[in-house]
Amino acid sequence: MHKALAWEGQLNIQKPEPFSIALNHYTTILRFNSGHPLFTNWQTFVYKFFSKIGIFDMVAKAERKLVSLRMSVNKCFTMFIVQFKKEAYEIGWNYNALRFQLRKALPKCIHDVLRLVLEQPTYEDSKNLVTQIDQL
Repeated sequence: MHKALAWEGQLNIQKPEPFSIALNHYTTILRFNSGHPLFTNWQTFVYKFFSKIGIFDMVAKAERKLVSLRMSVNKCFTMFIVQFKKEAYEIGWNYNALRFQLRKALPKCIHDVLRLVLEQPTYEDSKNLVTQIDQL
């Protein structure tokens, strides 16, 4: 056993570059400011950690994109829905969740019109209605 540990200690194992960057970053902060919010607030830590090494979970990355996706007022809905569908495909959410997220991503001018009509029961119906509204 002792020989195995000695041999393992001689190995030159390189950590991935993002790992080394993150390790150096956190070591420096910990050394000079151990009370930093990064070490007392989990959400702050996760945000900073992912900003340093990136997100390896493609589903989580697509979820972040989809949740932050917003249609601008001057953008055509048919162009926006292509981007929305791309992110939605990677996530695999059910249609009710997608319908909710789609409605959340729409600009105020489309929301104003949607308030005047009954809410559509399906994701496809919602897309079709918004397409019609956008073409007006």
